[in-house]
Amino acid sequence: MNVLVANLGSTSFKYKLFCMDEEEQVLASGTADRIGQGASHWAVDAAGRHLNGICDLSDHAAAIELHLQKMLELGAISGIEEVEAIGFKAVHGGPISGAVQVDDRVLSMMQRMVPLAPQHNPPYIEAMKSFRQKLPEVAQVAAFETAFHTSIPLRRQVYAVPYDWIDRYGIRRYGFHGASNAYIAARMAQLEPNCPKLINLHLGGSCSICAIESGASVAHSMGASAQTGVFHANRVGDFDPFSLIALREQGLGIDEALTQLSVGGGLLGLSGISADLREIETAASSGNTRAQLAIDAFIESCRHYVCAYLGVLNGADAIVFTGGIGLNAHAIRSAILRNLDYAKIGIDPQKNQDADPNQETRIDTAASGVQIWIVPTNEELVVARQTVQLLSKQAA
Repeated sequence: MNVLVANLGSTSFKYKLFCMDEEEQVLASGTADRIGQGASHWAVDAAGRHLNGICDLSDHAAAIELHLQKMLELGAISGIEEVEAIGFKAVHGGPISGAVQVDDRVLSMMQRMVPLAPQHNPPYIEAMKSFRQKLPEVAQVAAFETAFHTSIPLRRQVYAVPYDWIDRYGIRRYGFHGASNAYIAARMAQLEPNCPKLINLHLGGSCSICAIESGASVAHSMGASAQTGVFHANRVGDFDPFSLIALREQGLGIDEALTQLSVGGGLLGLSGISADLREIETAASSGNTRAQLAIDAFIESCRHYVCAYLGVLNGADAIVFTGGIGLNAHAIRSAILRNLDYAKIGIDPQKNQDADPNQETRIDTAASGVQIWIVPTNEELVVARQTVQLLSKQAA
C-alpha cells in the first residue's frame, strides 16, 4: 500500500510517500513554506532526483496540487491512483483519539477544537477537504497526536479546575507530539532494551518533553493545547492566564493578546529577532542581551521539566534529544543537562559537539549513570504504520 503522510503547519506543508511493504520505502518527500504569504519555497525529492522552486501558493490546496504534479513528473508515481491512502499527523480531536478514518464527524470535532489548536487544526481541516475533493476514492486517516498520552495517570491529566469543566468541556492535559514520542519509545527499546525509563526532549519549532516508562507515556509537558509547557519558536509555553486581565486593563484586547502569545511569543517574543534559534545564537554571540535572555530562558524551561520528570520516574535510564534543536544545538543540550550530578547525569563535551545530527549517537560520559542519546525521529513512518493498521483491520 502506498501511503502519503501529510504534516502541516499554519503556513507549511511537509509529506512523505511510503510504499508500506516490508522495507517501508520512502518513494517521495517534499516541503513547502510561506503558504498564503507569497514567494513559497517548495522542494520535492523522488527517484534520486530533486526539484525545487519558488511560487505563490495561496493555500494548502494549491500546495497539494503542486506536489502531486511534481511527484508525477519525477516518476515517484505513474498516476494519482497509486496514492492508495493518506495519513495525517493530526493534532487535536478532543475526545477522538488514536487513528480514525476521516469523516464529517471527525472534521466537525476538529473544528470544535480549533480554539485549543489554532495554528494546527485549520490547515489540517483544509487539507483533508482538499484531498477529499481531488482524490475522493482515497481513504484518509487522522492519527491524532494525543493518542500516545492516554496512558498518563489521571492525576497528571487534570487541572485543578471545577470538575464540571473536565467532565463537560474536556478541559484537561492531553499531551501532543505523540508520533515522535511513540517512535522514540519504540526505537530506544531496540537500541537499549534495558532502559525502560526515558525522558524524551522533542525540541524544534514546536517543543515538548515526555516521561516514558516501559514504552508508555506517563507525563508530558504540553497541556490542553500545544501552546503550553516548554516554550516554542513563537509560542508562549507556560503562562499565567490571569495576566490577560492585566493586559486587558492596559488596553490590549484578549483576542489580540492570545494571537501574540500564539505567533509572537516564545524565542521570537523574548529575543525580538527571530523564531530561529540559530539566528538568536548568532545575535547572542555578538552581545545582544535579549537574544541571550531568550536562550537562557529556553534552557531553564527545559531543565524545569527534565528535573520534574526525574522525580516522576524516580530517576531515568536514558535521556533522548530529537527535533531540529535537539539534534543540532550541541550547546543547548549541554546547558540543559549541566549540574545534574545528583542524578548521575554526565554529558561528554567532545562526543556532544561532534555528534552527527543524522545519526543515532550516544553522548554521555563513561561515568554517567544515565545514557544520553540523540535520535532522529520519524513521525511520518509512525503515521503510515497506523494508517495501514487501521485500514487493514477494516478490510479484514
